[in-house]
Amino acid sequence: MSDPQDEEHRLAILKRAVENTNEAFVTIDSHHRVIFFNKAAERIFGYHREEVLGHDLDVIMSPTCSSNHRKAVEQYIATGVPKRIGHATEIMAVRKNGESFPANISFSVSHLEQEMFFTGIVRDLTETRDLRELVRKSERLASLGQLVAEITHEIKNPLMIIGGFARQLSRDLEEDGGKQKKLGVIVDEIARLEQLLNELRNLYLPRRLEFKEIDVVHLLRGIGDLVSAECERRRIRLVLEVPDEPLLLQGDKDKLKEVVLNLIRNSIEAMEKGGTLRLGTRVLEHELEILVEDQGCGIPVSEQAKIFSPFHTTKPRGTGLGLSICKRIMEEHPGGSLTFESEPGKGTTFKLTMAISGAKN
Repeated sequence: MSDPQDEEHRLAILKRAVENTNEAFVTIDSHHRVIFFNKAAERIFGYHREEVLGHDLDVIMSPTCSSNHRKAVEQYIATGVPKRIGHATEIMAVRKNGESFPANISFSVSHLEQEMFFTGIVRDLTETRDLRELVRKSERLASLGQLVAEITHEIKNPLMIIGGFARQLSRDLEEDGGKQKKLGVIVDEIARLEQLLNELRNLYLPRRLEFKEIDVVHLLRGIGDLVSAECERRRIRLVLEVPDEPLLLQGDKDKLKEVVLNLIRNSIEAMEKGGTLRLGTRVLEHELEILVEDQGCGIPVSEQAKIFSPFHTTKPRGTGLGLSICKRIMEEHPGGSLTFESEPGKGTTFKLTMAISGAKN
């Protein structure tokens, strides 16, 4: 015969083990009321146990799943047939804040003093689902990238030949306004298609970024020199707001230059009546921001949520790929992001944020 004290000691150890495990344990009685709710369950569902104990299990399950589970418990009590008991089942669970999430729950039954108790081990499947979706998305992108590579290769070669002949004809053709104009349209459209193919390759077959320490101040001053003539021609006052000392960070110099130039070109196109274009920096505690601020037409509120989507454009001749490429480049940098604020009729500010490796204020 076992010693009652030893039995109590073993039960205390078991209770503590269940209480402190990383798996969520939830026990209900035959009336579907919660009688045990461990710490892991508190963490997953967001409830303190006092808020759940004594309540129906439906507080942590979607209505459909709760109804199905209740029927399975009632059937087991009536017939002993384990329709759901003893099997792992995927359900939609509900956190205290109302958020639904996928979960795996496996219930077992215990008999004690003529009563039945059902204990479920609950696992949050959110991360697992997200990882599966990420893998599927990566596989789709890899297939799409291969398709883009093959299509752009097949199109680009004949396009280059057509473009070459069109440019040669345009140079050799005697003065004929009508024919010259038509050839000019052909040359321009071929150039646009070539740009589209290049942007498609950049979007779906990006080269690996090469991170080196770069001086953002030096980079922005060089970009300012590149666009100053165009700004002057468009009656745009370019204001460069950078410190005298270097601002250092780890990044791909060529790709960062590509992003800033793309944003500046967008700003120039948005400022048909001229104005001020500011290119500057702001140093935070652990981050560096590059700001491109214009006084252009702004982005319509209805378009703002879609501007980073591939192929979305408000320009008559735009490809709609530039900003999506810029966003991807920034997100591949340490701590990188690309955000914006825009007020229709007043202008737009794009903000490039990156982790800073060293700066002198």
